[in-house]
Amino acid sequence: MKHIIPLLVLALGVLYLASSLRPHHPGGKFNLSAFGELPVLLNGRIKPLDTVARTSLLQMQESQTVRTGDTKLEPIEWLTLLVFEPAKADALKTFKIVNPEVLALMHLTTDDGAAGKRFSFDQLRDHVDDLEKQVQLAGPVEAKKRSAFQSSVLQLYGNITTYHQLRYSLQDPDSPDFLADITHFAKTFDAGVAAVRAQVDGKPHDKTAADAIIAQARRFQATGDFGMLLVVPPPAGAPDPLVWKKIGESLIGSFDDGQIDPTVLVWAGLGHTWSKGQPDQFNELVGLYRERLAKDYGTALRKTDIETRFNAAAPFYTSMALYVAAFLLAVISWLRWPGVIGRCAVYLLSLAAFSTTIGLITRMWLESRPPVTNLYSSAVFIGWIAVLLCLALEFFYRNAIATAAAGLVGFCTLLIAHHLSLSGDTLEMMRAVLDSNFWLATHVTVVTIGYSATFVAAALAIIYIVLGVFTPVLNESAAKKLTGMIYGIVCFATLFSLVGTILGGIWADQSWGRFWGWDPKENGALMIVLWNAIILHCRWGGLVKQRGLVNLAIVGGIITSWSWFGTNLLGVGLHSYGFTENGALVLGAFMISQLILIGLSFIPKAKWRSSGPQSPKA
Repeated sequence: MKHIIPLLVLALGVLYLASSLRPHHPGGKFNLSAFGELPVLLNGRIKPLDTVARTSLLQMQESQTVRTGDTKLEPIEWLTLLVFEPAKADALKTFKIVNPEVLALMHLTTDDGAAGKRFSFDQLRDHVDDLEKQVQLAGPVEAKKRSAFQSSVLQLYGNITTYHQLRYSLQDPDSPDFLADITHFAKTFDAGVAAVRAQVDGKPHDKTAADAIIAQARRFQATGDFGMLLVVPPPAGAPDPLVWKKIGESLIGSFDDGQIDPTVLVWAGLGHTWSKGQPDQFNELVGLYRERLAKDYGTALRKTDIETRFNAAAPFYTSMALYVAAFLLAVISWLRWPGVIGRCAVYLLSLAAFSTTIGLITRMWLESRPPVTNLYSSAVFIGWIAVLLCLALEFFYRNAIATAAAGLVGFCTLLIAHHLSLSGDTLEMMRAVLDSNFWLATHVTVVTIGYSATFVAAALAIIYIVLGVFTPVLNESAAKKLTGMIYGIVCFATLFSLVGTILGGIWADQSWGRFWGWDPKENGALMIVLWNAIILHCRWGGLVKQRGLVNLAIVGGIITSWSWFGTNLLGVGLHSYGFTENGALVLGAFMISQLILIGLSFIPKAKWRSSGPQSPKA
């Protein structure tokens, strides 16, 4: 029976992982899955509408689903309503507001929103002017000096702006039938343009025709000005395949081209068939448009298809659940059935590592870049490397301690990544400072591996203190193995941190003309190298014993967290990506928690639960 249990747990884990790959078709008879795969250009990247919907909802409400009574709308369902039936979307509770001052500003109470914190655009529209006045006051204030109210005001205004831009992206939201407007525009185009040209030249003209086409052009101009998505690709053979246009821009451009781009008619037709409840025609239009795109944008279309499936599978969210399960099983294995439960934990940890690996490979293929391009990807990569290191440790020690550390670090880094994803598209175009394959392939990747190893050492040190102070598990043998694991990982971390820092200097010399500039990020990388070297020196010189080594490893985790995130929040230097109040608070809370753990380690050994004749030496 004991041999069967790990296999059953593995089978359950595989079933859970496979369930995330099960295709889901939202929208009933309308093929919204295929609609969500259609490519658009936004922020310099071709992406599927599904990604636009998910990232927009994450920014607005920190969730990818919208509740309507007892049911949930998938992201693409919500976006389809917003662009084709905005009146219905305006009634959905989409905006998350928790700041009490902002609630008062918008004349809202917690009784007005879903779960007391989500509100609809209909509830906000009458007080947007009041919000804009506060935005004008908060905008000039430096990010680090803004109050919670000012930060919340700017965030809400940005979300409303995004919402408004999406409403104008595929059609004029004030038009009862955008396709009919375009058809009428096409029929009267020649006569209207001729009348306008005659009017400009001071010749006799049809004033009614001239006024009508000018009014129509202004409405199209509004769609171009306020719209967010570039949905009209350039013609085949265009010199720049990324020069896409908005619906309004393309329609205004038809004055010069003399004809309306067929893609505009496709999007207008999709809106028409959706509003008229014609799923067969809607699905046929989607299929025809995909066939047309496949001729010139086959690679982009394949990527948007894969990205949509990647979004639905959410491999990193799946991994988070598996990491938690592996951590809990590892802890249980210390109390009962260490061999059986320990193998269960390792199996689930391996599945989580596999899921994360597939996610990372997919992101690399979609971006055509190395794994680390921004803070989000660095969090995922650090957790992944940490898990692989812990699996290697577990292979040699087989005591479930490395498995517990992997579950802890893996879950925490993916949780950090989730919160970073709330700021927008995680596959964004890279900042200029990072837009170099050499930089990404060498310095960033190597130094991030050093981050991972230092965090693993810190996690193992945390486990040492928790087991020693609060449980009787940490006997002399376990303590010796655990500190040996910490020492080995610190050696690994020192090597990669040093090499990564040197590679960064070489790249900086080639790109910026100087090897070292005492930038906060550079200082943080140097501090990691020096601190890991101090740990090794103290160990080799006999200056510290087990508890000293553990405390030094925890401090190494603090220093690495500051170098990883803290320098980015300072608002200065070439590596600063902006201050966020929540990021600073979380980083501060983490550092305080680590100092508390160090304080616990100074409790006299006689008072540790693991104290006694077989207790580890100090």
